[in-house]
Amino acid sequence: MGLEAGRGRYREKIIVGVLFLCAALSVVVTAGIVVALLMPSIQFFTAVSPVEFFTGRVWSPLFKNAQFGVLPLLSGTLTITLIAAVVCLPLGLFAAIYLSEYAAQRTRALVKPILEILAGVPTVVYGFFALTFVTPLLQRHWPFGNPPQVFNALSAGLVMGIMILPTVASVSEDAMFAVPQSLRAGAAALGATRFEVSTRVVVPAALSGIIAAFVLGISRAIGETMIVLIAAGGTPNLTLNPTKAMQTMTAFIGAAGLGDQATGSIGYKTIFAVGITLFAMTLVMNIISIRLVRRYREVYD
Repeated sequence: MGLEAGRGRYREKIIVGVLFLCAALSVVVTAGIVVALLMPSIQFFTAVSPVEFFTGRVWSPLFKNAQFGVLPLLSGTLTITLIAAVVCLPLGLFAAIYLSEYAAQRTRALVKPILEILAGVPTVVYGFFALTFVTPLLQRHWPFGNPPQVFNALSAGLVMGIMILPTVASVSEDAMFAVPQSLRAGAAALGATRFEVSTRVVVPAALSGIIAAFVLGISRAIGETMIVLIAAGGTPNLTLNPTKAMQTMTAFIGAAGLGDQATGSIGYKTIFAVGITLFAMTLVMNIISIRLVRRYREVYD
């Protein structure tokens, strides 16, 4: 009996060790990414002023008279992300409310997997869908002045919103589904309608999970490459007009990384400077989201 107990404890220690290694792997990979980005970025900012980089309005690092103002890339990234957020956040939340509060169990079991299929579609397919279907559709039916250009931020943002819709809807629905039934029953007993129960009881109770879903979706939008590379174009315009071509930070990294820049050149190091800027943006956003999740987290017995 004692021998079996000793073997059980030994197996338990092995399992704990394996789990620790799995958890530590993500930390090691993150640290490796930071190190890989940091050294070339330091070399870049030694040659190029950080003030010029973060305040300059012209981005042409690969031309003869190079200029290193990253604001056009930041503008393109934030504009397309905002369009995607306007599409996916309300639609994802409404879809989650329907699946959690209104759909029958059989309907939920059928609709949710179909919705999540969208998450498995390759992003290059979304990019060509935006370029060959959404953009011509917008051009034919555009009601305001000049129609969108062939490459534009609007079609890229709309299709990106569709791409991240399953992520927002699925994670939000899981958070709502975890809300205890006793809260719903109590609200219904007080005379609340199903809509009031959904919006005034379930959504506030699941708010931390919903915020996490929103941040996860927006983080994926900021880091998306193929859709913006194909549909938004490669012109770094400092504009808020979504009908114009724009270039995001990820699109520049993807395009420049496949170019013929000499290793060690300033043009080559711009990839790492833009990459660490993108990394810092995502890190700050995740820190803010963690604080919001902790603030609004509900704990149930």
